[in-house]
Amino acid sequence: MSSGKLYIVPTPIGNLGDITYRAVEILKSVDAVLAEDTRQTKKLLDHYQIDKKLIPFHQHNEHKNLQVVIDKVKGGETFAVCSDAGMPGISDPGYLLIREAIVNDIEVITLPGAVAAIVALVNSGLPCDTFVYEGFLPHKKGKQTKILNLLEEKRTTIFYESPHRIVKSLNKIKELLGDDRKIVIGRELTKKFEEHIRGTVVEVLDHFTTNAPKGEFVLLVGGYDTK
Repeated sequence: MSSGKLYIVPTPIGNLGDITYRAVEILKSVDAVLAEDTRQTKKLLDHYQIDKKLIPFHQHNEHKNLQVVIDKVKGGETFAVCSDAGMPGISDPGYLLIREAIVNDIEVITLPGAVAAIVALVNSGLPCDTFVYEGFLPHKKGKQTKILNLLEEKRTTIFYESPHRIVKSLNKIKELLGDDRKIVIGRELTKKFEEHIRGTVVEVLDHFTTNAPKGEFVLLVGGYDTK
C-alpha cells in the first residue's frame, strides 16, 4: 500500500470567510482532521458543511499520538492538520508531526493561509522588509531578558500577548527600552472589532487607561531607530 499524505491546512484567524477554496477541498477529501481543539475546528467544518472525523492533536497529546498518526499515514491514510486559527506550527502544534513525517519519507503539503503575525505586521506601518517573530513573550522568567535583547534591534519584532498581560508587558518595554519606542498593537484581527493601536509605548499605554484590554493581541515593537 502506498503512503498517504499529510496536509498542513491554515484556518481563518477570525473571519470564517478567510479560507481558500483549496483548503476547503482538502478538508473535504482527507480521511480525518487532526485538530488542536475539535470544538473550534468543528465550527469551521460545519460552516462549510464538511462532515469529517476529528481527532484531538494538541500540545498535551502530541508526543503520545505522534507514532500512531505516522503509522496510519504510512498505511495509506491522509490527514489534514489544523490549529485553532492560523498556520499550524507557528506558536501552535504541528512541528513535531511535520518533522517526524519528513523523517519517514511521508509527503507533507503545506497550504498557504493566514498568519496573525504577518497580517498585523503588514498593517502596522512599521518596516516589514525584515522582521523578527518571537511568538509569545515569557510570562515571568525570561521576559526582561527577551525585551532587553531589543535595545539595539533594528528590525520590527513581533510578539503574541494575552489581554491579561499586555499592559504589564508594555510597562516593561517602557522601563527597559524607553518612552519613545514605537509600538503597534493589532487586536481582534479580521473580526468585527478589529483595531490597530499605533504610537509610542507611552501613547499606547495611555490608550489602555480608558480602554480595557479585550480580545487577542499581536504586539509589534519597532526597531530602536524606527522613525
